[in-house]
Amino acid sequence: MTLVVALGGNALGAGTAAQQLETLRETCAAIEPLVREGEVVVTHGNGPQVGNELLRQERAADEVPPLPLFLAVAQTQAEIGAMIESQLAGTVGRPVACLLTHVHVAPDDPAFARPTKPIGPFYSVEQAHALRQERGWQLVEDAGRGFRRVVPSPQPLDIVELSSIQALLASGAIAIACGGGGIPVVSRDGYLKGVDAVIDKDRASALLAERLGADRLVILTEVPAIYRRWRKSNQEEVRALSMGEAEELLPELPEGSMRPKLEAAVAFARAGGETLITSSSSLAEALENRAGTRISV
Repeated sequence: MTLVVALGGNALGAGTAAQQLETLRETCAAIEPLVREGEVVVTHGNGPQVGNELLRQERAADEVPPLPLFLAVAQTQAEIGAMIESQLAGTVGRPVACLLTHVHVAPDDPAFARPTKPIGPFYSVEQAHALRQERGWQLVEDAGRGFRRVVPSPQPLDIVELSSIQALLASGAIAIACGGGGIPVVSRDGYLKGVDAVIDKDRASALLAERLGADRLVILTEVPAIYRRWRKSNQEEVRALSMGEAEELLPELPEGSMRPKLEAAVAFARAGGETLITSSSSLAEALENRAGTRISV
């Protein structure tokens, strides 16, 4: 059996390294029943971590040149992968290896014309104006708290290191891959060229699961399941969805949180796989069909 487990960026929290490791220790203990046997790839988000990295770069910009966004994604892949590897190997007692992963996107993806993904720190009106002029950034006001940079979120098309991931799985190791959705790249004259964008990690995880011919994709998030009428007095937890039912539910879901997860599940269902969406604290119950949402054909 081949399994892809997608950890949300908040699976580590955003505190100190020691606090993140403690949070991750609990997450690894929760997924231990899933990953002890079989071919397993663990993917993860990096939202809080890449935000912290961009903030560090801004604060030190007068002394150290800031890195492009795609290299900040690479840095956090390595940072988070190292922490997952250290905690997971001790939990499951089998080899774990983190693989820095690039993901192809199309240079003409419509997302590049309409950046929507907010990243990094907040800026004042004056700072936002200067950044537009000096760096060519697009910035938008975010909930009255200031201005934030917005970047494209293109669709993932291919996993560059797919064969290397398959080799790790064949060796018996758990692979950690596609961190933060992967490092977004396009091909130029036979070379990989990084682009400043953010790939949704659930969409990348679904693509990886499809390419691996995985049986199941498990997406761990902050809530126990998908809900109809979320946060309304008559909200209803959904236990199972067919692909058609999931597509009908999509417009009701928040665009920045649950909708991409369900879109990823629908894409994986088209490839014949099953997705389980739940929280790490509800995973044990979800594996017994007492929590979580399952999406399949």
